[in-house]
Amino acid sequence: MKKGDIIIISAVAAAFVLSIVLLISFSKQGSRVVIKQDNKIIYNKSINANETVDTGTNTVVIKDGIVYMSDATCKNQVCVNTGKISKKGESIVCLPNKVIVEIE
Repeated sequence: MKKGDIIIISAVAAAFVLSIVLLISFSKQGSRVVIKQDNKIIYNKSINANETVDTGTNTVVIKDGIVYMSDATCKNQVCVNTGKISKKGESIVCLPNKVIVEIE
């Protein structure tokens, strides 16, 4: 590897890290939570609602501007392990149960 290669790789890596940092820091706080099941909206309220929504297969907790899936009947539990979301455009998806939680 030559010196020029190292400089180019370093510059691309720095640009990548900078773009991720800027993307995270300028993401806007969401204002609404939309929960869909089987492509039908079953919940659409403020992110500050402080509620627990039971879809029959999944439990979604909305508390203090944070949303997370606390329980699901699916085997893989990817939706539960997604963690907490609060920014516009973030989502939690449970494919086996066809549940989507989106922040708008």
